[in-house]
Amino acid sequence: MEAEEELQVASPIQNCVSTDYSLPRLRFDVPPHRTYHFRNQFITPSNPNNFLKAVKWSPDGSCFLTTSDDNTLRIFTLPDSETATLLDASQSDDDSFAASLVMSEGEPIHDFCWYPYMSASDPVTNVFATTTRDHPIHLWDATSGQLRCTYRAYDNMDEITTAFSVAFNPAGTKIFAGYNKCIRMFDLHRPGRDFELYSTAKDKKEGQTGIISAIAFSPSHTGMLALGSYSQTTGIYREDNMELLYVLHGQEGGITHVQFSRDGNYLYTGGRKDPYILCWDVRKAVDCVFKLYRSSESTNQRILFDIDPSGQHLGTGGQDGLVHIYNLQTGQWVSGFQAALDTVNGFSFHPFLPHAVSSSGHRRFVIPDDGNEDLSLSGILILTLFFLPPLFLLFLTPFWFNI
Repeated sequence: MEAEEELQVASPIQNCVSTDYSLPRLRFDVPPHRTYHFRNQFITPSNPNNFLKAVKWSPDGSCFLTTSDDNTLRIFTLPDSETATLLDASQSDDDSFAASLVMSEGEPIHDFCWYPYMSASDPVTNVFATTTRDHPIHLWDATSGQLRCTYRAYDNMDEITTAFSVAFNPAGTKIFAGYNKCIRMFDLHRPGRDFELYSTAKDKKEGQTGIISAIAFSPSHTGMLALGSYSQTTGIYREDNMELLYVLHGQEGGITHVQFSRDGNYLYTGGRKDPYILCWDVRKAVDCVFKLYRSSESTNQRILFDIDPSGQHLGTGGQDGLVHIYNLQTGQWVSGFQAALDTVNGFSFHPFLPHAVSSSGHRRFVIPDDGNEDLSLSGILILTLFFLPPLFLLFLTPFWFNI
């Protein structure tokens, strides 16, 4: 067994800062203003049809992280508030600014997540995890762009097996990774091949089968987590011993994203080739509470959605290039806007400012006109920043980000 040094990560208590700041109430009756956009830096001569696959804000709100089809991670840091200006991104084809860090993986990226207590001012906590095909889980340093350490899972043949989903537990002490019919838990402070293995499928009639493709933890500190599977089911488990509490059925396609409400009472699930995001009450999960429509019924692409910091609205993209906003109190559609000309596969609210970011792109197969039967790839991508007016400002300049 290989020995690796213990990883030093600051305690979550060290990063908790008390504040009297109250979240701005966003106005969705006013169209957002596109402030920044990014496209050209994703296109290279060797990969002219590259496209974005996902985007996520950092927990401290200082930057956002993107993944793309060229197996590359890019971090975009927000400009200083003193130098930032509201721009009309539609007037120029140039990128608003360059990515601050670019990191390359060897194979397609399945999933990625930020350390929950990440702070750009603390290099110890400024990390994120990725899982990549035929590779172990990587922990990246978001300050330097260097690979900090790896977490390796081995199968019965003593070969590295790939995780399809990855997430930190709320305490920030463990990494949970989803595999075929099982979950592996790694101690964040001990990189290497040591892990705890929990099977999600007890037999053909009990448990949760299929690839565990999405992981979410309840933010209410109830010790519950949700596991989405390509078997079209979502399982609710206890974090301490991975006891299966119940399984949710109803998604038409394999689960690609799960997320709890801010209070932890509701769970939202979305799947591939499925036009609906389902809302479940985890306190009495018999039938779904309501369904939220999005245009995703004919794509296997993972389309991420997000809940705003106040917990009152959910935003999601779709194949039609639109972002739809729903009221989570009623399940009713509130507003929508055209974010891109192609599939909006990622949408993420800023953790405390009136900003949002979205990513777009789609792999398309095109037969050349010259009669050659060989297929070529075509992709469109755009990363843009929007301005969304809040009901009050609180000494902040409001923006919306749309990638």
